[in-house]
Amino acid sequence: MRRYAAVYLIALGALLVFTPVAAADTPSVTPMIFGTLGANGWYTSNVTINWAIAPVGYTSNPGCGAATLTQDTTGHLFDCTVTWGSPYNTTVEVKQTLKVDKTPPTVASSPARPPDANGWYNHAVAVNFSGTDATSKIASCSSTTYGGPDTAKASVTGRCTDNAGNVSQTSFGLKFDSTAPSVAAVPARPPDANGWYNHPVTVAFSGGDSTSGIASCTSAAAYSGPDNPSKLLAGSCTDNAGNSAGASFPLKYDSTPPKLSKLGATPGNRKLLLSWVASPDTRLVQVQRTSSARGVKSGLVYRGKGASFRDTHLKIGARYRYTVTATDQAGNSVSKTLTVTATGALLAPTPGQAVSGPPLLRWTPVKGADYYNVQVVRGKKILSAWPATSHFRLPRSWVFQGHRYRLHRGTYRWYVWPGFGTFSANRYGSVLGGSSFVFSSG
Repeated sequence: MRRYAAVYLIALGALLVFTPVAAADTPSVTPMIFGTLGANGWYTSNVTINWAIAPVGYTSNPGCGAATLTQDTTGHLFDCTVTWGSPYNTTVEVKQTLKVDKTPPTVASSPARPPDANGWYNHAVAVNFSGTDATSKIASCSSTTYGGPDTAKASVTGRCTDNAGNVSQTSFGLKFDSTAPSVAAVPARPPDANGWYNHPVTVAFSGGDSTSGIASCTSAAAYSGPDNPSKLLAGSCTDNAGNSAGASFPLKYDSTPPKLSKLGATPGNRKLLLSWVASPDTRLVQVQRTSSARGVKSGLVYRGKGASFRDTHLKIGARYRYTVTATDQAGNSVSKTLTVTATGALLAPTPGQAVSGPPLLRWTPVKGADYYNVQVVRGKKILSAWPATSHFRLPRSWVFQGHRYRLHRGTYRWYVWPGFGTFSANRYGSVLGGSSFVFSSG
């Protein structure tokens, strides 16, 4: 018994249509496809279609010939119809649609944001990739994020895939620098003394950046006060990528000199005691001595932290000039000068001193002396007195040996002898010395 059946067979995308024949003798039409099969049924190369037809003894239409697709297409339909005569009396039609996309997609890159400064990125940036495809369209694209290392030639690569499985990639170039520059603060000169500045100083700020380079730095800062033991001068530098860093320069500043007051001299017999008062911030006191007297050496005679200096072996009547300089830790200094005339045992007035009123004559006390004899001479002896102490105020007028004398303009000399015992004993020691003064009043 012969059985007939209507069979619709789909194989390799082909649709076969059979007319009723004996199942054991069914003819076949099979498409033979040659090419690179990509994704989703797409071919990604030239594709050739041929037909395997059995048995022989058939007739066919032109659609059953071999054909090659060389151009991209979203779908080309091939239709092969084959007819067999007796004993089959059968017609088979097979349709085959082929999709070809040989062209990779075009890919474009797009950063998520513009550069941070001067075409540079200074922190992580996302880069998205997008594509276009005229035939099979885009299936997917990648994205990535760049966050280092620092370089002027950074590059990230992304890709897009079309529905046929073709892949294209492109690179996005960028300049990346996330490292802040190094900054240095450099003073225009070293400290004036002991780490202290005592007059205006300028501090410049400079930077270094090995990747994007320095764009700018803070202008030089000048400091001229107020006094401050811990002043900070701050500045910064910015690189071309927009990164900034700062630096500071610590300085100790003091432009105020110490105070020096109460400079005075107490005379003695061929010596004197020079004294002064210096403010607490004084760290050093120096005394320079000069004199026009013959044989007197000039120069530094004292260096220390004291408040006085005793000078000895002076030449009686010689003028000495003392310059006292007080210096603080920052190198600020103040000076005062005092000029004195060296005395012997006769202390005041100093030799040649000008006075405008009756002077107080003073001399060095002599141990054991009970009184003193003071004599004043102006061309001749014009006064003799016997004070019991080591000083005597010369009167404006007096009587001596029956003659009245008074002080007039001019130069006077005076002498002193120590006396021992009673006046009647008339016992005197050696003369203490002679000195002079100039009376300048009318």
